[in-house]
Amino acid sequence: MSNTPNGQRPPLRSTLSGDPEMLELVEMFVADLSRRREAIRAAMEGRRADDLKRLAHQLRGASASYGLKPLGDAAGRVEDAIKRLEGRDAAELERVRAEVDELIEMCDRAAGG
Repeated sequence: MSNTPNGQRPPLRSTLSGDPEMLELVEMFVADLSRRREAIRAAMEGRRADDLKRLAHQLRGASASYGLKPLGDAAGRVEDAIKRLEGRDAAELERVRAEVDELIEMCDRAAGG
């Protein structure tokens, strides 16, 4: 993925944003991303793997419905990584930090900031 001239990644836009029938729903979903992002961040910082997996699963499923497949893919990577860690010590959750950071960054890009 290319970066903008100032080194930041470009905003993530819904493929449905041009659909007048879906626009309001997409906007509501995108507006809720900051709340989801904070819940994901809090679950990671609190080492609550079950919460993090649930949040990633929900975002994975919803993102495609709102034309944000790359966001759903990132959420899927988090969910899958946590599944691979199940049954291990909570300290192992740090192994998914990069995937969680990418998911948070993509939430920011989709939410416009």
